[in-house]
Amino acid sequence: MATDAAAIRAMFGTIATDVEANKDELCRLDGVIGDADHGIAMSLGFAAARDAAAALPDDAEPTAILNAAAKAFLNAVGASCGPLYATALMRAGAAVKGKTTLEDADVVAMVAAMAAGIRDRGKAELGNKTMYDAWAPAAQAATDAAAAGLAQAMQAAEDAARKGAEATKDMVASKGRAERLGERARGHVDPGAASAVVVIEAMRRALA
Repeated sequence: MATDAAAIRAMFGTIATDVEANKDELCRLDGVIGDADHGIAMSLGFAAARDAAAALPDDAEPTAILNAAAKAFLNAVGASCGPLYATALMRAGAAVKGKTTLEDADVVAMVAAMAAGIRDRGKAELGNKTMYDAWAPAAQAATDAAAAGLAQAMQAAEDAARKGAEATKDMVASKGRAERLGERARGHVDPGAASAVVVIEAMRRALA
């Protein structure tokens, strides 16, 4: 099934709605190991991304939509997730450059590009107790299941992200504000990983 530019726009609407619905829980998680604003930052960022995507002409290609969303997210969010998701979305745009409609493999490539962008921008590794602990397994699972079709690939991504986020509960942070807590961060899910699950689930619902 081909994914057109309208579907990419709609995706940002779905993400923005879902992040807003989970804003308080994300702030609660962040309050344990951070400064309790992660849900607010993510909500502001994806609302701005949604509005920027919606403002483009009807004939805008997916790359233009993703790039506009990236810039809007960065401008709206001063927190660390700003440059991380801006980079993720820019990489997604680069992955589908020149395409007016996306095949299933292109959507999977977008997910993989987003994970790579977050890894590179945040200099993250698996086990650091960050959003990358959800994004990395999601990208791998989507890639592994790509041949089965987009619905199964995106469901695999969501399931892997959820499992990855849950695994952060047993980790000690070695990145970000939570790093200073040491062992006290153990036992709590990383808020960035939790929000990654929300984003990836919304992407699945919108695109698959």
